[in-house]
Amino acid sequence: MIDLVINARKKDLGGFEVGRVLPFHQRRMVGPFIFLDQMGPAEFAPGAEAINVRPHPHIGLSTLTYLFEGEIMHRDNTGATQAIRPGEVNWMTAGKGVVHSERTDPLKKSQGGPMHGMQAWIALPLESEDVDPSFHHHGEADQPAYENGGLFARLVAGEAYGAKAAVPVSSPLFYVHWELAEGVRTAPPPGRGAGGYSERALYVVRGEVEVGDQTFHEGQMIVLEPAAEPTVTAKRPSTVMVLGGEPVGERIIWWNFVASSQAKIDAAKADWKAGRMKLPTEDDLEFIPLPDVPSTPEPAPKPDQTHPV
Repeated sequence: MIDLVINARKKDLGGFEVGRVLPFHQRRMVGPFIFLDQMGPAEFAPGAEAINVRPHPHIGLSTLTYLFEGEIMHRDNTGATQAIRPGEVNWMTAGKGVVHSERTDPLKKSQGGPMHGMQAWIALPLESEDVDPSFHHHGEADQPAYENGGLFARLVAGEAYGAKAAVPVSSPLFYVHWELAEGVRTAPPPGRGAGGYSERALYVVRGEVEVGDQTFHEGQMIVLEPAAEPTVTAKRPSTVMVLGGEPVGERIIWWNFVASSQAKIDAAKADWKAGRMKLPTEDDLEFIPLPDVPSTPEPAPKPDQTHPV
């Protein structure tokens, strides 16, 4: 029933801890999901640095940000400036190249408060790798939800349980948020043997669940066998993200770049290093350099040196 269990690896991002789940050396992807982080939970003191991710580039993927607590301000070079709050979705498709930043708004920073959420990267299929970048924000009304008998389920992206979310995905996938009261029993979307998805996984954000005859706790991803049809039982109140979909093929992941070929990765590295990727208009005074150059903030590229990739 269970193919693999992945324990989130703790990463300190300068005063803010994440749990890195994907990629994993034994399992690079689940469906098109190629990267998954649990952000926090954290409690920032008033005036603390909080979230401060400088502008950086992506290619070949869509990013999906989803929060349980807190707020993050997104800015990118498509012109989007959008705060995301709990229960909402920020969906950014990089395609041939996008640059964005994620920061805590100065007012929120002065107040302090909690931060907890999930960051996922979804690899684009070959036919979408070089699309123009785009950004979409979706509120709770765009995400089908169900609540009954101690189970709350929200379809964040894709299709599952006969419903479809508004997020403009590029390949077959699903991403579901469960809140389970103690004792609640439920099941993931069907697997390949039942005419469903080829690859599926459960990630326990908090609490403890039983899958088959095994118990799993927060920070663990349970990758299911393709034909498995398990019942999931909450041993105590739990938050679980359920995800999967159809594979899009082998992908190379290097830093913030995802691609089907090394040539695309190398071109993106050269473009970013040479300042050929435009920074967000409202956040263009600094950026994150390539990992092989000094990590201190550098001056932004001159306007005449930048253009969208």
